[in-house]
Order: sequence, then structure tokens, then C-alpha cells
Amino acid sequence: MTDRNAVSGQIHRPSDDRSPFIRNLRHHSLNSTQLMGIMTLIISGAILLLLTGVTVTVAVVGFILFAPVVILTSPIWVPIGTLLFVLVAGFVSVCGSGLAAAAAVSWLYKYFKGLHPVGSDRVDYARSRIADTASHVKDYAWEYGGYFQSKVKDAAPGA
Repeated sequence: MTDRNAVSGQIHRPSDDRSPFIRNLRHHSLNSTQLMGIMTLIISGAILLLLTGVTVTVAVVGFILFAPVVILTSPIWVPIGTLLFVLVAGFVSVCGSGLAAAAAVSWLYKYFKGLHPVGSDRVDYARSRIADTASHVKDYAWEYGGYFQSKVKDAAPGA
């Protein structure tokens, strides 16, 4: 029904002079690849929707069946759960702190060995800014410290 043009690679469809609606419909019709893609999307969406419904149903039924057991045994589960939470939180905190300390020691080792780890240029810039500021404060104190000492001698000449 369709002929393939060997020169341009386009699909040539015979013209249908019956109505512009049919011509427009044929012009905008899907090819087999697009049709298979849409069918795959619809089928996989339906399967996922079905699985979601089954999951929600099982969760609700499980909650209904096990709620009395959980309520009756809660005096046992609440202290055990609290203890387990504190133990796990402490373990994770200690491990995280140890990992952060190991990373900091590794960065400092690389920095003092001169290997230029990430961020060392910022540390060098901050150190030079702090040194410059300390130098300016020292000069300012030296200049105005002498000024105030001379004023004290003027106010109390015998002192």
C-alpha cells in the first residue's frame, strides 16, 4: 500500500481525494513503532496500577489484623523500640564522627605534605587574610598606643 522513495527515504502514500478529513487522518496516523510504544505504556501502566492496588489492600488488611496484637504487646515493644533506637542512633553517630575525623586527618596530612587537597587554596587565602589583619591591628595599636601614652603624660605630668 505504501511505496518507499529510494532517493529521499520518505514514505509516499497514495493521495485520497475522498475527503480532507481522511487525508488529514492518514497524515497524522501513527506508525507501528509509535503504536507499539503506546501499547507498551498502557499495558505497563495498568500492571503497575494493579500492583499498587494489591499493595495498598494487603497493607490495610495487615494493619487491621495485627493492630490488636500490637496494642496488647505495646508495653513490651515501646521500651525495646526506644532502647534499639538509642543504640542504633549512637552507633551511627559514632561511626559518622569517626569517618569525619578520618577524612579531616587525611586532608590535613595531604595539606601539610604539600599535595594541595581540595580547598587548600581557600585555606591559604584565609591564612594570608588573617595574617594581614593581625599586622594591621598591630600597626594600629602601636600608632594609637603611643598617642594615648603621650596624652596620659600630658594629663598627669608627674606620673
